Amino acid sequence: MNHIWTDHTRKPGNRNQRSTERHPVALPGRLTWKDQRGATRFATVVARNVSDFGVYVECHSPVTIPLYRLVQFQLEREASHDTGVLPGSLQHAGRVLSAVYRVSPPSSSKPQGLALRLMIDPRRMAAAVETLAARATA
Repeated sequence: MNHIWTDHTRKPGNRNQRSTERHPVALPGRLTWKDQRGATRFATVVARNVSDFGVYVECHSPVTIPLYRLVQFQLEREASHDTGVLPGSLQHAGRVLSAVYRVSPPSSSKPQGLALRLMIDPRRMAAAVETLAARATA
């Protein structure tokens, strides 16, 4: 008698588990935050990809921003006119409150990168999720 055992548990793979699609961009922007002493700091960045809930930016010069620090992210005025792939929270000129949730150190071939979670109004987040669900069933 042969017994065959199969494992039906899901294995981690290269599946994209993101709730919204990312769009590659190259838009100039600026980060503003307060350091541990309360002094206001600024950094010039380039947004490399955006989604409804997050932005990945690269810094021209290395910065010291700890994880989970709240920062203000703002696209430069000339960049904010390119609203084709920007989420609603970034389409309007102005600062967007964000939290740093990943920091990639600089290397000889890549600048420092920061992943930012956009702090958007929960009602807008619910509307975005409903829109995604409607697209998935269409």
